[in-house]
Amino acid sequence: QVQLLESGGGLVQAGDSLRLSCAASGRTFSSAAMGWFRQAPGKERKLVASIDWTGGSTYYADSVKGRFTISRDIAKNTGYLQMNSLKPEDTAVYYCAAGRKYYRPHEYDYWGQGTQVTVSS
Repeated sequence: QVQLLESGGGLVQAGDSLRLSCAASGRTFSSAAMGWFRQAPGKERKLVASIDWTGGSTYYADSVKGRFTISRDIAKNTGYLQMNSLKPEDTAVYYCAAGRKYYRPHEYDYWGQGTQVTVSS
């Protein structure tokens, strides 16, 4: 079992930066893939960035490439999403998730409660 708790969301202006954190509990987190998803109002939840259990492989959606960076600290059982050059279209609820294959959005088994990110223009 893995429990996840996100933090770091908030209201920022376009061009600003935010860093989301995902604190995990449970021994299996260290061997699980980690992903950040987001869901905007009226839209489906989508995978934004993910990282494998080693930290050596990552995935980014085209919409965030070059602006977002995913990382994890196994010793701290914590994952991060550094978001730079934020745009209004990045506004969404962001969810941290742990799963089996980092590149397969449908293979995430554990979810956090989400944190709101709002970017004003």
